[in-house]
Amino acid sequence: MASQMAIFTRTKTLFAKTLNPNLKSLSISTFTFLSQEPQLAESTPTTPLPPNPATGSPVYSENWRNQAPNSETLTQSLIPLGLLKNASTQRVQAISQTIDAQTLMDLFANWMTSKRWSDMKEMFEYWIRSLDVHGKPNKPDVGLYNHYIRANFMLEASTAELIDLVAQMEDFAIVPNTASYNLVLKAMHQAGESEAAQKWLERMLQGGKDSLPDDETYDLLISLLFSKGEIDSALKYIDMALKSGYMLSMNVFTECVRGCVDEQRPDALVSIIKKCKTMDQNKALCPTWNLCIIIAEVAVQEDNSELAFYALEFLARWMARGENARPPVLLSVDEGLVVSVLGTAGRTFNQKLLDASWAVLRRSLRQKRVPKPESYLGKIYAHASMGDLQRAFSTLNEFETAYGDSIIDMEEIVSPFTSLYPLVVACSRKGFETLDSVYFQLENLSRAEPPYKSVAAINCVILGCANIWDLDRAYQTFEAVGSSFGLTPDIHSYNALIYAFGKLKKTFEASRVFEHLVSLGVKPNAMSYSLLIDAHLTNRDQKAALSVIDEMVNAGFAPSKETLKKVRRRCVREMDEESNDRVEALAKKFDIRMNTENRKNILFNLEYSASYA
Repeated sequence: MASQMAIFTRTKTLFAKTLNPNLKSLSISTFTFLSQEPQLAESTPTTPLPPNPATGSPVYSENWRNQAPNSETLTQSLIPLGLLKNASTQRVQAISQTIDAQTLMDLFANWMTSKRWSDMKEMFEYWIRSLDVHGKPNKPDVGLYNHYIRANFMLEASTAELIDLVAQMEDFAIVPNTASYNLVLKAMHQAGESEAAQKWLERMLQGGKDSLPDDETYDLLISLLFSKGEIDSALKYIDMALKSGYMLSMNVFTECVRGCVDEQRPDALVSIIKKCKTMDQNKALCPTWNLCIIIAEVAVQEDNSELAFYALEFLARWMARGENARPPVLLSVDEGLVVSVLGTAGRTFNQKLLDASWAVLRRSLRQKRVPKPESYLGKIYAHASMGDLQRAFSTLNEFETAYGDSIIDMEEIVSPFTSLYPLVVACSRKGFETLDSVYFQLENLSRAEPPYKSVAAINCVILGCANIWDLDRAYQTFEAVGSSFGLTPDIHSYNALIYAFGKLKKTFEASRVFEHLVSLGVKPNAMSYSLLIDAHLTNRDQKAALSVIDEMVNAGFAPSKETLKKVRRRCVREMDEESNDRVEALAKKFDIRMNTENRKNILFNLEYSASYA
């Protein structure tokens, strides 16, 4: 009874305060009430709950227990609502609720062969929203998710959409691997997004070990950069791929070669080929036959001996493949290209390139014929440039043995003033020391079995002596042609002697040599007249030079432009207007355009004075 009265009194009091809050009334109670003012509770350490086992699928954040198609959760999924009305879609949805991950992987493997990309995409989207045997949403692994990304890629999804799909892998607690990134990189390759592709590769490098780039990654990026003309960036990533030990595909290697050739980057191409040859997985790379020819031509233009050697090596590899094929395919390198490579070997002093080019030429000819004279002369030039006189004269012997007298103008081909002049320079490189050594070797070879006697070789020694202003050695060597070697001097022997006399201003002796060869029945050539003209000009006798030109014209030869310019220069400096007019008449007669020599005349007319000292 007392407790009921207390409750009644408190209720009455609260009701009165509600109706009139300003009313102050005191209630009398026989019960003691404790103060119930709020107080802060003392903080005590709490033990956290274990991690939520419902992880691995973004469906856990939705009402995954209710799979009704009309639920609000479904409207936020990847499935278009229009597909739910399709019978095939309902069939796919029904299948997705009854298979596990491995079965789905096998199903995708079959669908990939028939290119059912749309079905793969739809099946995956339904499957991840279905429940497994434990009543939880299905959780894909990285391989299964990569099939989903591939299906979107084949359905021409944009790069941004594929990047979003890779980002959504985190929602399924999946770490993207290299294949995941490569699928996005393929889309970038098709779209031509080179800058984004480079950033994507950097992202792969910053990821874990499962996302590091592989061969396909570098192939896609490098081919994209070459297609965009970004040669420097492409070469950087090629170097990175080779340093990492990856293998370049044949397409990428071909694009690299073509890009370096088009951009005239032979040194970069040599560096890449070198690195490929040091790796077992890349040393078998070889450009196409036509591309090898282009590489050799570019190497010749740039005088790059290393690149020329690699080009010949590639060509030799193709020739070997053709010979081993059944039926055999016999490939041959153009001899003109080999002659150009021989010139490069001589200019760069590369013995290895010289040997390789001659071996390729021999293999191309297949002993059906001997090399052309130009090939022999190119080889002589290369040996002479490198100072290997023994091999140079051996090649000259081989050349003369191969052709002999079969060529009508053989004397003109082996002229020491033109084709064999590199050999002349090599003989006189160290003065009389080299000349005497060559002479004694030729003398010993003339007594060997079988003997080697060559007027062309001795002519090189005569002209070499004239080059070092040694008239005595030149004359003695000329006399030794008949006395020591038992040969008959040819027109080049007499020309070399005329040149030796004329160089020392012995014009009278030079004229005597000319008259002597004419009396012996040796027909002078254009070089004979030109050398005699030079001898008269050395003595400042332009009138005698013009008389020799008249004899030259009567003999059926035409003076060269260089000869007429020399005579005109002497006429101007000797102030001989009459002779100068004769030179102009000769130039008009032979349709030779004489250029002015203002610069040379300015230098000639300079007045030197001590006031400037």
